[in-house]
Amino acid sequence: MELQKNNTSQENGMDHTSYLPEASLRPADILLPDMNVDMKKWAVIACDQFTAQPEYWKRVEDYVQDAPSMLRLIYPEIYLNTEDRQAYTDRIAAIQNEMSAYLKDEVLKERVHQGYVLTVRQTSVGERIGLVADLDLEKYDYHVGTDAPVRATEATVKERIPVRVGIREGASLESPHVMVLMDDPKKQLLEALYEERMSFEKLYDTELMEDGGHVTGYAVTGVHAERVSARLQQMEAACPGIFLAVGDGNHSLASAKTCWENAKKDLTEEERTDHPMRYALVEAVNLYSPSLMFYPIHRVLYNCDDNTLANGFAEYLKKQDMRLAQTDDDAQADVTFLYKENKSSYKIGNRAGHLPVELLQKYLDEYLKEYPEQELDYVHSEAAAERIAKDGRGCAMILGAFDKSSLFDAIEAGGVLPRKTFSIGEDIQKRYYMECRKLTK
Repeated sequence: MELQKNNTSQENGMDHTSYLPEASLRPADILLPDMNVDMKKWAVIACDQFTAQPEYWKRVEDYVQDAPSMLRLIYPEIYLNTEDRQAYTDRIAAIQNEMSAYLKDEVLKERVHQGYVLTVRQTSVGERIGLVADLDLEKYDYHVGTDAPVRATEATVKERIPVRVGIREGASLESPHVMVLMDDPKKQLLEALYEERMSFEKLYDTELMEDGGHVTGYAVTGVHAERVSARLQQMEAACPGIFLAVGDGNHSLASAKTCWENAKKDLTEEERTDHPMRYALVEAVNLYSPSLMFYPIHRVLYNCDDNTLANGFAEYLKKQDMRLAQTDDDAQADVTFLYKENKSSYKIGNRAGHLPVELLQKYLDEYLKEYPEQELDYVHSEAAAERIAKDGRGCAMILGAFDKSSLFDAIEAGGVLPRKTFSIGEDIQKRYYMECRKLTK
């Protein structure tokens, strides 16, 4: 499969995409390390991973030592909750100094000019294709009820934004761990580029530390980049609602949006059009990639009465013209309630595009107002949730398999999904920092 070459052709002097608005994803000037840098030490996993495992970050520190590394340019979030204000300020200053040094010493060089990077990531669940590009923050909105083409999948906790703004403001570089999802069941873009990858310049080809798998990056420039831009314009123009959903890194993207809103107050309209802060480097992946695994996140309520919980959920749904119907087929259930030896599985009828987890979470939010002595927890492992219920420590609500094809419809139906709706892949499958982009002219 190949990207159609007539996307940017001009017949009778007319550009076939000239009438379309600019796409949310744009070509970028992308920096990568000098060829002499050890890329396995350079690439580091997303800063919001392993936040309860200091030993992970200690191993990374020991492995990298004094080598050039993204470790020096990021703020691992494990330290956000353990360091005081002075340590936070000192760490940011050290990061920004290192960014300046990497630019001055040409550790980082522009390897892609007004183009994209095609990424091929090997993980334990298969091959994942991505496209690193600039995202126009004017087209992104994380607020509930927005009609912006780029939206958050889950509710954004505004209290988490200021500390991340502090990290980005004053920085000369950014590197993406944000992954945005494209609803492309026809596989028109990324998979087509993948078929052409051998004709692109290979930028890097490396194993990733800490069993992260392998990643290869290819430069998509020149006429190839023009075709990608045209295809993105066409795909977005054909999409009446949400075009991209933020899968990973929403709080980082929300912080970038906040920084841009602050910066543009002092800019003229002309200056705003191409200011570096207007954009954020992201990786776009196809929602329909077989290796993009979505896992449900289960709920556990401590100090609860399981009968009150399930019966209350049925009444909650009834008020919305929905119904909770018991089923003997656990594998097909939308939600299963567990407490000690009691087990009941249910299907939710007439839910009009809303996800079971969305309905359950909204019910639990109301339920906890009535029973504030109970405590809600989110558990990724089904086996762990079942153990808690079997031991009588709490009521477990096991959610059925997440149908990722329903994601975009669910966002349109409900605005954004509740926090802890799903997890995209295991922690070790998350994006590693690799590419950089300048935030200053």
